[in-house]
Amino acid sequence: MAKKQTTVFFCNECGYESSKWLGKCPACGKWNTFVEEKVVGSSGSKDKSKPKSEIVKLNEVEKKTTIRIQTGVQELDRVLGGGFVKGSLTLLGGEPGIGKSTLILQICDSVKVRGQNFVCVWRGIRRTN
Repeated sequence: MAKKQTTVFFCNECGYESSKWLGKCPACGKWNTFVEEKVVGSSGSKDKSKPKSEIVKLNEVEKKTTIRIQTGVQELDRVLGGGFVKGSLTLLGGEPGIGKSTLILQICDSVKVRGQNFVCVWRGIRRTN
């Protein structure tokens, strides 16, 4: 089958993609940052040569070991599967007044006492232990 060529426009600043040229990027708000790029795709029916996913029973899944940072807050460590995964991002959310800030302060204090490297971004303020 013949490959179909289409034109796509990308913002140089943020990578936003559009099917037509725009003067102002709706994502980052910068002016005149769109560049045209030709994209070659397949035409016709979908490609059936892709490998299919397999269903695996939960008890057959292999456990992978990951480096985790224990928070020192026993219940939080249990919920996180043993602590924060090294190099990961964890978002803490909930209703106002439920104790998110208190929990974050407890985590930061506990990790600092243990002497572990840890970056905590709280209300836009970045703290590094």
